[in-house]
Amino acid sequence: MNQDWLERPVTDQSAPGDPPFTRGIYPTMYRGKLWTMRQYAGFGTAEETNARFRHLLDAGQTGLSVAFDLPTQMGYDSDHRMAEGEVGRAGVAIDSVDDLERLFHGIPLDKVSTSMTINATAAILLAMYVAVGEEQGVPLIKLQGTLQNDILKEYIARGTYIYPPEPSLRLVADIFRFTSRAKMSFNPISISGYHMREAGATAVQELAFTFANGLEYVRRAQYAGVAVNDLAPRLSFFFAAYTNLFEEIAKFRAARRLWYRLMKEKFNASDAAARLRFHTQTGGATLTAQQPLNNVVRVAIQAMAAVLGGTQSLHTNAYDEALALPTERSATLALRTQQLLAHETGVPDVVDPLGGSWYVESLTEKIEAAARQLVEEVEGGGGSVKAIERAFFQEAIARSAYEQQRDIEAGDQVVVGVNEYVTGEPLPPIPAPDYSKLADAQRKRVTELRGKRDGGRVKRTLGALESAARESAAPLMEPILDAVRARATLGEISDVLRSVWGMHDAQ
Repeated sequence: MNQDWLERPVTDQSAPGDPPFTRGIYPTMYRGKLWTMRQYAGFGTAEETNARFRHLLDAGQTGLSVAFDLPTQMGYDSDHRMAEGEVGRAGVAIDSVDDLERLFHGIPLDKVSTSMTINATAAILLAMYVAVGEEQGVPLIKLQGTLQNDILKEYIARGTYIYPPEPSLRLVADIFRFTSRAKMSFNPISISGYHMREAGATAVQELAFTFANGLEYVRRAQYAGVAVNDLAPRLSFFFAAYTNLFEEIAKFRAARRLWYRLMKEKFNASDAAARLRFHTQTGGATLTAQQPLNNVVRVAIQAMAAVLGGTQSLHTNAYDEALALPTERSATLALRTQQLLAHETGVPDVVDPLGGSWYVESLTEKIEAAARQLVEEVEGGGGSVKAIERAFFQEAIARSAYEQQRDIEAGDQVVVGVNEYVTGEPLPPIPAPDYSKLADAQRKRVTELRGKRDGGRVKRTLGALESAARESAAPLMEPILDAVRARATLGEISDVLRSVWGMHDAQ
């Protein structure tokens, strides 16, 4: 190991809560308020997911996080042929605002903060959330939460895009405009490095590519007439926490400092606008199906890294997620992992406890410098969209993923229970829901909805949306919201936009 850190002085003498926020964005950090414990959940029907939400809230969870199934993410109703075999499998199926009402039934939206992991159809789900709030009597200004709405990383690493980049970015920017004008307490985007890390990116690439995308979004907001200092304080970021403890802690410290400096240099943002707020999820790709109880330890270490690094909210993965959707028992244990960190370790009593460590400070500088170099390379090539078009991100991540897998297969990187300390014990059986029955029920609901709504009103609102989509500067959120109120389905709204904008061809 290179030990030049032994000779490196500590260079950042800023206090916690002071720019460039290396040591944390608040002076007292968790001494004043613990991070939000936001467990991700979503499977099957809205009623089943609602029951899991209620269980987690009763167990002490402090924020909701929704996983949507693949058809919902891709803009298809449950009865569409493209949804066959996927309804309710990777998350909850949402076809209409009535499904979203079922999802949050009995959960007052003015009392909880909700994160929605949705991208290509983010505008539709936000509109549905607003409509459910209206029907609960909750005004826009009292809705709290975060919309992922990060379409660029879908082209890079995840793949749930629908439209080409330019109209997709128009939708993203219109969400910025809508939430800003309504003064919603809602983060209109969660710029995600997590999925790039899961696809094989290194810690440095995770930061650099996330921030390159972040700069692109800020520019798009400016083009849409949203001022940097109005938008940026509501920008949220989403990072992974892996098992290399010190690298992850240093990554989070470097992230705050680098984003602050980029926002100052490129946009002359205020200190508040340049302050990095982020959610963390423990590393799903690090979990193993072999010896799954080892994942309990992995998740605890990763959660510790996130907390020592100063995250604002945290999801801890369940130990059985490499096998199937988490059981209620494993999801509760994942939440208890956070609660143990919060109340039994003493870690929250100290702000930036590793600040001043020669090793951590040196590693922080090293990660920041390497990430900045990559950001400037993307910027020099015309920004994120251009980098996506020439597959710069995709090829870099593919190389990193290949190198990591090669090292594991060669035994140069040990994965306990996989390539070392192997016992050969069989994988435990995991019960699975009856997805065909679930899909049949969801399709029946869509049919019933179409039979009882005002078809003329639906047709008018979808026509207004089509007209808006054809005009490059027209607002989009308002006609989408009107269509949602009329009980137009997610698939119908997406089809209108598909008919105008077409679909993205990754080739």
